[in-house]
Amino acid sequence: MREKDIFEDVKWVMLEHESLLSQNACKSNDAIRLNKDKKDIRPEFFRDIDKIIHSQGYTRYIDKTQVYSFTDNDHITHRVLHVQLVSKIARTIGRALRLNEDLIEAISLGHDIGHSPFGHTGEKFLNEICKKEKIGYFCHNAQSVRILKDIENINISVQVLDGILAHNGELLLNKYEPKRDKKKEDLLYELNSVFNIEGYSKSIKAMTLEACVVRLSDVIAYIGRDIEDAITIGVIKREDVPSDITEVLGDNNSSIVNTLILDVIKNSIDKEYLQFSQNIFKALIDLRNWNYKNIYGSVEACKNRDDLEKAFINMYNIYLNLLDGKDYKNNIEISDNLPFSQKNLYGYINCRSKEYKNNTSLKRMVIDYIAGQTDKFFLRECSSNLDKRFV
Repeated sequence: MREKDIFEDVKWVMLEHESLLSQNACKSNDAIRLNKDKKDIRPEFFRDIDKIIHSQGYTRYIDKTQVYSFTDNDHITHRVLHVQLVSKIARTIGRALRLNEDLIEAISLGHDIGHSPFGHTGEKFLNEICKKEKIGYFCHNAQSVRILKDIENINISVQVLDGILAHNGELLLNKYEPKRDKKKEDLLYELNSVFNIEGYSKSIKAMTLEACVVRLSDVIAYIGRDIEDAITIGVIKREDVPSDITEVLGDNNSSIVNTLILDVIKNSIDKEYLQFSQNIFKALIDLRNWNYKNIYGSVEACKNRDDLEKAFINMYNIYLNLLDGKDYKNNIEISDNLPFSQKNLYGYINCRSKEYKNNTSLKRMVIDYIAGQTDKFFLRECSSNLDKRFV
């Protein structure tokens, strides 16, 4: 058998399951890319999964905070585990609704890749810096797209980028309905708008039902898991969670996840949208509000916040000064006697594409650099630049 025939046979096998998908599913043949890509045996969204897990941004998930940044406990959730939990929950819902699990997994694994060090706290600090410097705004969902599309430039499909941009797991809706007529031009417009119009991120609707699944799965993945983490480190006790909530959703992560998954499946089968039942959704809203007050607003979750804010501002100014006067649009010379921190910064800039350098302001480059750092790397940078708040 000729190699071409083998290629086509294998490709057919890998796509065979798509004949069983719902009419509401997004098929591999529907995939849109911003740039042409060489074909191989993998379906389009399957390839996106591989591109994402081999990206540098994905590697850095390993040491990015979920809720507790300065808590020494190996059993609390970090970002790398969170995205895996989102993927598993979303694929469970997707399989039950006969949606495209490859697309779901790609969106899930990439959705938080733009999170800054120290989670939503770091995101807030970077956003404040952007506003003060008059370079727009910082949102982790848009930064995730920026990393995959512009910084690493790995040509992820529009459907995956759209799902990442629209994931907004912090916003809760009782009905998630895709905007199916969106095109790649719409994605680019929305991406630009998130960086330049305050609050624009909240208005984005995803283009696929698979993206809607990831969006609600993000909530399901963290809402009960954050309770378990808070109990583990002694922030709350299980009995602290109000009984009117636990009687509906359950009092542990396993029960909460199971209740929410089964409810959304039951209310969404063969429909063009996803929906919770009214009593489940009310309990979910109540639990989210309770978590914000008792977990995310706790002393442990807010530990070192003032010093951390000063450190973000300090490192931003240090990096900006190190690049002042440098010909960053071409390769910056790196000598052996440069400090470790300076070598890293210049190396990062040198590795970026010409297109990125020509279309990105110096201030935004520095924001990109900080946003991509892990918690440990950021603290090491503070130490090497004589910021002793955390050493």
